[in-house]
Amino acid sequence: MRLYVFVRHAQSTLNLEQRVNGDPSRPAPLTELGRAEARLLGLQLAGLPLEACVHTRFGRTRETAELAVAGRAPLVVEPLLDDIDVGDLEGRPIAEYRAWKAQHERSTPFPGGETLDDAARRYARAFRALLARDENVMLVVCHEIPVRYALNAAAGSRQLDGPAHDIPNATPFLFDEKALERAADGIAALVGA
Repeated sequence: MRLYVFVRHAQSTLNLEQRVNGDPSRPAPLTELGRAEARLLGLQLAGLPLEACVHTRFGRTRETAELAVAGRAPLVVEPLLDDIDVGDLEGRPIAEYRAWKAQHERSTPFPGGETLDDAARRYARAFRALLARDENVMLVVCHEIPVRYALNAAAGSRQLDGPAHDIPNATPFLFDEKALERAADGIAALVGA
């Protein structure tokens, strides 16, 4: 059986500041608590024969991956799993991001950024790229939204933002091959990919 362990990165400084970040060049290191969360994640996964650890271009996912894996599996960058490009909302408070989202359709791009639907299509492509890899056991360290979309789509939800919504940091969610296929297919069906 193939296993994909999805996890949102550990707590970062921007999580504490409650600011959005969709630009991988902006530094947002893990907090002291985040580093402890990442090490605990490594202990939780110590019994798994990890063959690869996929992370995004964001420093907080790489730092989480490095601490959790501690050299026992190769690290692989997958930009398709990057956080949503929020454009002009970069660095703004999460409350502003949520207010903007509440007033716009998923198909409306963030000012200077991408749409939620385009990000969802990108995540579906990322899940298919993971399925095409050769490894049987993989840790995937990414962001809250791709984990949320994967959970909801795999469960057959009619919306990507529910019923699972708030995804905790550094908490593993397990998908077998069929579940990850359902996630990719479900996202594609919901956003017309």
